Order: sequence, then C-alpha cells, then structure tokens
Amino acid sequence: METSSPEARTAGDRRRYDASMTMPQQPPVPPPWQPTPVGVAPAGTAKRPVRVWDVVVTIILLVGDAVLAALASLMGMFLVMASDPCGVRDCSTELITIGWLMGMILPWVALIATAVVAIVLMVKRRLAFWVPLVGAAAIVGALALAFAVTSAGVPGSSV
Repeated sequence: METSSPEARTAGDRRRYDASMTMPQQPPVPPPWQPTPVGVAPAGTAKRPVRVWDVVVTIILLVGDAVLAALASLMGMFLVMASDPCGVRDCSTELITIGWLMGMILPWVALIATAVVAIVLMVKRRLAFWVPLVGAAAIVGALALAFAVTSAGVPGSSV
C-alpha cells in the first residue's frame, strides 16, 4: 500500500496532468489601451474633416428641393385638366392618367433619391452640395416628362 503525503500526491498529479498538455495555448494578452492625445486620430482611422459649409449648403438646398417637389406635385395635380377638351375629341384617358400620376409622384421620388444620396455623401464626408442641384433638375425633368405624356394623350395639343 502506498503511503504518500498529500503534498507528494499533488506534485505527482501536476506532473501527470500538465495544463499545457491538456489545455490549448491562450493568446498573449494585448498591451493595455493607450489613449491618444486630443486632436490626433489613431493610426489607420484618419477621417476627412467635416466641411461645415458643405453640410449647411446641402441642407438648405435640400429644403429648397422639398419646396420645389411640392410645387411640381401641385402642378402635376392640375394635369388632370388636360382631359377637359375630351368631350369633343378622342382622347387617350390612359395616357392622361399616367401623365397625371407621374406629375404627382415622380417629383417626390426624385426628392427622396436626392436626399438619400446627399445624406450618404455627407456621412462619408464628401462634397454633397451638388446633389440637390442635380435633384432640382431631376424634379423639373420629371414634371416636363409628365407634361409630355399627358399632352400625348390629347390629340392636337402641344407641350
């Protein structure tokens, strides 16, 4: 019978069950986080500076685009009046309806697309003031397209 002390038994257990053999190696502990000085970005995370003038001008132009879209949509609602002479003429009510709906809906679609693109560019800190200008042209173009479609539904009319 073996008579060994508890200390001897634990030393033998340690030898027999070595932790490095049964447990995977732990990754080394990273060095503690070092705060960066104020005004200095950590390496690899340098961002473009925010251009305040660009953000302000873009927001003002987006508000202007919203007003323009509302006015264009209001003008699009009156396209339904293109069917007034249809009592004496053969009109295409389908084209008039499509043009009328285009005049009311497309300016808002152009505004939403403009706002999304401008916001994405501002978040990425890129120049965005030009986007509402292009959006204003898209709103006007959508209304002109609606006028053309509605006019095509009334024979003898011109844009």
